[in-house]
Amino acid sequence: MLLATLVAVVEVLVNGARRIDGIRLILPAAVLILFAFLQTIPLPGNAVGGLTVAAWNTISADPYETRFAATQLIALMLVVLLVSRYANTEHRRTVLIQVVLGVAVTSAIYGILRQTVQRDTGFILPLLRPGSGYGQFINKNHFAYLMEMAFGLGLGLIAFGGVKRKHAMIYVAILLPIWTALVLSNSRGGILAMVGQLFIATLLLSYFKRNSPVGAQVLFRVTQSPFMRLGLILTLVIALGVGTIWVGGDRLLSNFEAVGGEFSTDQSGPSGGVTRNEIWRATLRTIADHPIFGVGIGGYWIAVTAHHNASGTMTPQEAHNDYLELLASGGIVGFAIGVWFACVAFKLIRKNLRTGNTHTNSICLAAVVGLSGALLHSIFDFGLHLMINALVFAVLLALATMTVQQNGQGEFVDLNGGNQ
Repeated sequence: MLLATLVAVVEVLVNGARRIDGIRLILPAAVLILFAFLQTIPLPGNAVGGLTVAAWNTISADPYETRFAATQLIALMLVVLLVSRYANTEHRRTVLIQVVLGVAVTSAIYGILRQTVQRDTGFILPLLRPGSGYGQFINKNHFAYLMEMAFGLGLGLIAFGGVKRKHAMIYVAILLPIWTALVLSNSRGGILAMVGQLFIATLLLSYFKRNSPVGAQVLFRVTQSPFMRLGLILTLVIALGVGTIWVGGDRLLSNFEAVGGEFSTDQSGPSGGVTRNEIWRATLRTIADHPIFGVGIGGYWIAVTAHHNASGTMTPQEAHNDYLELLASGGIVGFAIGVWFACVAFKLIRKNLRTGNTHTNSICLAAVVGLSGALLHSIFDFGLHLMINALVFAVLLALATMTVQQNGQGEFVDLNGGNQ
């Protein structure tokens, strides 16, 4: 990443570029990174036993982890900048989309094979244990994040006309193993996020202006009716639900039946008090103790121990809600920066949708559907803490917000190689 950034800097200097693509989007991220480093600055220390322990007298409960998290944010920020600058034509965006879908479908097939074939520890990757995690991930929910982002991207391309009709079935074939692996991973948050993506895609479909054949125009007019939209959503959800239950079977149903235990206040069970209810309560108490500046980006896992009333044999490492964790880690200041970032992204997406180019709009909306899966799932889990998921999220964010250049003839390049 550093080498690619250095090459990009040289290229910008040689070509004398007057503007940096993506700078508006990463500005709030840069402020958040600066804020994270400020959380690690030692404050005037107190003398303890004749020694001054200023090195640990910081806003952050874990300065090392805060600096490490800030470094990761820098890497993701550079990814957004590089994608915005060098994947800013239709052809390059097509290649990037195919890479994302290719990684996802490969992971999906690997996960399905591992579930059906693996009997001993190690399946190509040496440390994977049978029945633990899914695919190449040690946490099934982290695997679900990758699947739902790719599923939303592919679904959006088909729904919004991002691919030619004759190529649509190819993308359907790609999505089938992704959907199957997502269901078989037995991730409740992933399945709920997928249902939410269908709901969002249906709503967006009615506002998507199509310059396409009569069939698409009929679909556009049909989805203008609130009753038809509701009927379409219900039909899709029912069909998805039946298919999900059929593929997931009793194992999936049992997992959903256990939801009540996640919000139980009983700490005597095998979970040792590590339920979402207890974690969220402890997080809220942490927020109340550090409301302004938080406990440090990446410092949550240390700070929450002061408020978590479990036995001590198991303590939460994450809040299992990225929005609560941002509020706990960054306080009101950090959360406000996050809201600023979301507002900037929303404005850039809305600007992209006003370009009047069908393929630009379709790719933008497809990326939005992919992003929505991760954003919905983050209400219950923390899969974006994993770098590969955060990287895919950053790529989708760049696809949704970047400005697309025209070719030399002043025409937009078609997603499948033609001209718009």
